[in-house]
Amino acid sequence: MASGPLSGVRVLEFSQIIAGPFCGMHLADMGAEVTKFEPVIGEPWRLMVELVPKESRVFASLNRGKRGVAMDLARPEAREVAHSLVKDTDVVIINYRPGVAEQLGIDYATLSAINPNLIYCENTAFGKKGPLAKRGGYDIVVQALTGLMAGEAKLDGDVPTYVYPAIGDYATGIQMSNAICAALFSREKTGKGQRIDCTLMGTAMAMQTSQFTWFDMFDEEVIPPMLNDLKQARADMKSFTEQVAVQKKYRPAAAGNIYYRVYQTSDGFIAVGALSMSLRIKVMAATGIKDPRFQPDGTFVMAPEGWETRGPELVKEAEALFRTKTTEEWAQIFEQHGVPAGALYFIEELFDHPQTVANGLQVHLEHPMLGGMKLVGPPFQMSETPLAAQFPSPMLGEHNDEVMAEAGLSSEKIEELRAAGVIL
Repeated sequence: MASGPLSGVRVLEFSQIIAGPFCGMHLADMGAEVTKFEPVIGEPWRLMVELVPKESRVFASLNRGKRGVAMDLARPEAREVAHSLVKDTDVVIINYRPGVAEQLGIDYATLSAINPNLIYCENTAFGKKGPLAKRGGYDIVVQALTGLMAGEAKLDGDVPTYVYPAIGDYATGIQMSNAICAALFSREKTGKGQRIDCTLMGTAMAMQTSQFTWFDMFDEEVIPPMLNDLKQARADMKSFTEQVAVQKKYRPAAAGNIYYRVYQTSDGFIAVGALSMSLRIKVMAATGIKDPRFQPDGTFVMAPEGWETRGPELVKEAEALFRTKTTEEWAQIFEQHGVPAGALYFIEELFDHPQTVANGLQVHLEHPMLGGMKLVGPPFQMSETPLAAQFPSPMLGEHNDEVMAEAGLSSEKIEELRAAGVIL
């Protein structure tokens, strides 16, 4: 049995792509016994740019620490196996299109009738209610619908592109594992299982709290006319850039932002993050920049007269200054002055980085087909019940016989199901 805070918790994962598998992987890192169910041909992510047959980078990165079962859940015999396993299961994860769980007989009503103590976590794109409830949806669709794309996307010509990585998917996976842990704690107190509903839409909106906050006193005269102008801009087939300009007219960005941005240096880029007034004063001390918004009496004026012109000029002056030193030189200067700052890296540059290694954010596993692997380690740790990457992602159907035996099937019955194509 694996160690960790969820040691002894048994999880059945019926999911694919990102959100559900990412959740299952977190639970496995916490010590849960996670059994993942895939179609006999393998889930789509396993087949995405295969490195060797049936094994891909994305699948391996999202499914470590799990046992793997390849089974045709549409077959009645497979459904019987799943129902038998649910009797001794603590958690079920579902991440299929709306209605698929019901078709397969692994919906909450069916499984909770078998095991009333079950924690059942289902993730959908848009939720179980409302006009979009029956729609499937990937991260890119939800990014578009929730405004994530409008707020953060780069442009391909005049067309917005999605934010990478799939932040709605990954954040929802974390949300699911968080909710499951809360439900397990609740069950310890009440003895009752329950259903959890997570959505990509809910997660994407929750990450935009300040933008999705309406104050009657301030926004009644801003948002409705903005929406009318956006509607007209779309009717006029305005470009996305022009539509962004409409939104910015009503919610303009502050001019002269020199404290929270990325600067080009003489050999790269550095990000500076100084949101408080005390940190802004430290930035001025570190750089020698003079910000006229700081008054002689110590007060700060957000937009003094003429700032629409002076603000952009100050940004240009700061940009020119940052290009006079290397990234490391600026990093050292900011560290000496206590200003949060850091170099811009590509993620591949963090392999074997001393900060990565020192905090356990890189682990090494041996995969039977892919060989040695470096993966990102558990993103948090616990002093008494430490997390660990238990073992690599399963090969397709690797644990079929083991799991079938746990469901009470004899070796003869297992071979019969295999011959009939019910399992791999």
